[in-house]
Amino acid sequence: MFLYGFYGKAMNTNESIRTFTVTIDQADLDDLNARLARTRLPEPAPGDDWDYGTPNHYLSEMVDHWRNGFDWRAQEARMNEFPHYLTEIDGQTVHFIHVPSKVEGATPLLLTHTYPGSFVDFLDMIGPLTDPSSYGGSDADAFSVVVPSIPGFGFSTPLVDRGWTMARVARTFDTLMRRLGYDSYGAHGSDAGAMVARELGVLNPPGFLGLHVLQLFSFPSGDPAEFEKFTPEDYAALEHLKWFQSVGGYNAINSTRPQTVAVGISDSPVGQLAWNELFNNFGNGTSLVSRDQILTEVSLYWFTNTSAAAGRYHYEEAHAGTEPALNHAPTGVAVFADDFKTIRPLAERDNTQIIHWSNFSNGGHFASLERPDDVTADLRTFFRNL
Repeated sequence: MFLYGFYGKAMNTNESIRTFTVTIDQADLDDLNARLARTRLPEPAPGDDWDYGTPNHYLSEMVDHWRNGFDWRAQEARMNEFPHYLTEIDGQTVHFIHVPSKVEGATPLLLTHTYPGSFVDFLDMIGPLTDPSSYGGSDADAFSVVVPSIPGFGFSTPLVDRGWTMARVARTFDTLMRRLGYDSYGAHGSDAGAMVARELGVLNPPGFLGLHVLQLFSFPSGDPAEFEKFTPEDYAALEHLKWFQSVGGYNAINSTRPQTVAVGISDSPVGQLAWNELFNNFGNGTSLVSRDQILTEVSLYWFTNTSAAAGRYHYEEAHAGTEPALNHAPTGVAVFADDFKTIRPLAERDNTQIIHWSNFSNGGHFASLERPDDVTADLRTFFRNL
């Protein structure tokens, strides 16, 4: 059981917002260690490589590090370097980090995380974004940062009802920004966070500045004419996307039976670790995410028991029955070399104001963990040029 830390005072005299600290009970750490000590791995596949899924040799090494090298308390302290809060929106507890910049006129910025990531995705970026002059930047590029946990993830729990599509999350986060006093702001995200950011672009609430994402999820419609504008790079991106769909089972499983798969990964921490193989780019050798970064994310899912609720958004999206909508808000895209790619002609079909496009030679799906300086610099460039 995780413990909420309340301090009995509200922020900005708004009694609906209360302070929070991340504190995991020692009994939960002891239980995790005991479960890890009793790990029973499956019979290895021939060759014990990544072809069949997460291999035993990787899991054995990670379990050893989890038990003997990884320091959750150090990671917990790192999380608590930033102020955390809880509030209620649409009947749902919403957890968020809020770091206003000391620079007058700083741009408010909403950062939304990945799946299977969390608010931890952005811890290395908060300082450079809010206090750029201390990190070799200019005060003109300062942001006031809000990093929420998507409902069902982390401490935005328990998930109180059904229907938490990314569009609903976007509306909830717009309410959050208004509650914090921001009548104008921009958004950034990757993976699920990119979907939330795009939904904010579709919503385009008053004062919305624009969105910056690491992916725009646009797919062929079946019209052969769409391929007339494809460059060799676009065809390569399409092949990369096909590869991802062939190895990544998250969407298919979570969009049909999320509760079934959650039984195993909610009862076994090593099951949760194996399930999060996207952090390793499914073993293709390109991931730059460190062992401690992976274990921090996996441990957070484990301690909060959110594997089921977090995966449910795939189901909600698959069963929403809504028609695709165009995004007319100013949009920036940063494409990292080892991520499954955004295909530009298709993205331009679905997003009418792509005004910024960057390509990076290193980094992947979790670029905020792998290349935080690059993501930070690209955010500065995008919002500076709006």
